[in-house]
Amino acid sequence: MKPFLEALGERVLVCDGAMGTMLYAKGVFINRCFDALNLTDPDRVAEVHQDYIRAGADVIETNTFGANRVKLRGFGLADKLRDINLEGARIARNAARGRAYVAGAIGPLGIRIEPWGKTGKDEAESWFREQAQALVDGGVDLFILETFRDLNEMGAAIAAVRSVCDLPIVAQMTTEEDGNSLDGTAPEQFAPALVRLGPDVIGLNCSIGPAPMLETIERIRSLADVPLAAQPNAGRPRDIEGRNIYLTSPEYMASYARRFVASGVRLVGGCCGTTPEHIRQIKLAVTKAAATEKPRAAGTAVSPSVAEPAVPSVPVRERSQLARAFSERRFTTSIGLLPPKGYRGDEVVEQARMLKAHGVDAVHISEGQRGARMSALSLAVLIEQRASIETVLHYSCRDRSLLGMESDLLGAHAMGIRNLVLVTGDVRPVGDYPDATAVFDVDSIGLTNVVRRLNQGLDIGGQGIGSPTAFHIGVQVNPGADDLDNEIRRFEYKVEAGAEFVVTRPVFDLGTFERIYRRLEGAGLPVVVGLWPFDSVLNAEFMANEVPGIFVPDGVLDRMRSTRDARGAAAEGVAIAKELAVALKWTVQGVHIAAPAGRIDAALEVLAGVR
Repeated sequence: MKPFLEALGERVLVCDGAMGTMLYAKGVFINRCFDALNLTDPDRVAEVHQDYIRAGADVIETNTFGANRVKLRGFGLADKLRDINLEGARIARNAARGRAYVAGAIGPLGIRIEPWGKTGKDEAESWFREQAQALVDGGVDLFILETFRDLNEMGAAIAAVRSVCDLPIVAQMTTEEDGNSLDGTAPEQFAPALVRLGPDVIGLNCSIGPAPMLETIERIRSLADVPLAAQPNAGRPRDIEGRNIYLTSPEYMASYARRFVASGVRLVGGCCGTTPEHIRQIKLAVTKAAATEKPRAAGTAVSPSVAEPAVPSVPVRERSQLARAFSERRFTTSIGLLPPKGYRGDEVVEQARMLKAHGVDAVHISEGQRGARMSALSLAVLIEQRASIETVLHYSCRDRSLLGMESDLLGAHAMGIRNLVLVTGDVRPVGDYPDATAVFDVDSIGLTNVVRRLNQGLDIGGQGIGSPTAFHIGVQVNPGADDLDNEIRRFEYKVEAGAEFVVTRPVFDLGTFERIYRRLEGAGLPVVVGLWPFDSVLNAEFMANEVPGIFVPDGVLDRMRSTRDARGAAAEGVAIAKELAVALKWTVQGVHIAAPAGRIDAALEVLAGVR
């Protein structure tokens, strides 16, 4: 066979279709690791390859889409990574027998990398490299990097492949029906950026059917001077008796294959839901098109469409009253309020009015309480509008997608919220299933990057949003962390991402605070210390023993245990918090006082002592 790129220059090549949905159709349960079938059921994998080759596929992809260390680790198979990839290449090579090119399939890691996630690009590249090396050793002819949503991760994957071989690379992004990547980047931006990363072929696969993919390919055509690839799904899946079924006909897919070719596509195939019969019809259509039509060449590369120059960002001191107080080095006070159960917030709003009357600068609204409670964002808006006091919204990444958080925050800004404390959120097991935990698309570092971009007038895809937001960006640190070095390292990443002030989790003694403050002050950010006045001995015991990351010294527990009754315990809790506030007043730029069980009287007592 001719080298892949030489053949691609002479004629349109047809790639295979879905591997995963074909294996599912052959009886493999969806919760299994499909890549591991290379070791446990190679004949079934080979059968899928052979079906596609008989249908006329010129290129078949190895069954290794998810065979990277991160995804295999979830199945306890990370130590089998090399064997799975080697065997995947061997199975495909034996099935092809010189009749088709074998493409090493590499998909995303399944985690976020910087700037959205805590995984560095160099670390991601090393994980892609070990997979690529195994596929090269297995004898693949080229690589197809597919279903990527993040150009940063795609760059890491391309760099990894280039570091181990000079085989051709097909790099495919996945998009929504509007043509934007799943992170919102328009093809006018991601296509030229993809070309600059250096693959031999660029294109699209998965997520959408042929019609919207064709529209996006036509937008890309004039932006790229490399061959194009298109591998759409067989339409959108439909739920039929609990199963996702793709119902787009082979003839319909074939009609779009001709249109892809007419639009300059040189490698055409299918993704989820496509079968050997789809590929057979696509092959016939491509062959006929080659005989009757002259494919358009790829367009001349042009400069990427860049977002309009952003309006200058709002200076930090002008973003909120709290930001101005920090810039003027004034000591600030804030008290936390809890979202109420149900939808009526009158009582909490009245508490906020009382706090304003007592001269409190801001009200912190935290997420995380269980039960049917009003959202923290909704309560913050109610308080700002009805109590006329600034709020500090603690916004968590837990159970939210990146795009969902972006939308939430734009809405929050439109309703007047300016002060944020960005937190990752607690991981909580669900019911009787200890491994069923919350979902995290990004952590607080990635979210800080998102808000910084919004403040620059850009969304996460790099497109302009019009006027920039004016969020005052706060982050959290935990003085009681078991691994203080890691806590400081993450804080430094947050500062790099755009943090503008920091709030500590509750501290209960000077020693715990001082050990972290010495390492925080170098960042030059305003520090607000968190205080928690215990309302009972039980509350102190609970905080010491059952709240992860909270450190309550034995001496403090002894003070609480020495009290004689409930009233004495509550008074001692206030006294401990008050002593800390007085001692730290000239060190930090503010105190954030919790109100356990909604007892704002205890928080106000601490505040009175500070004043």
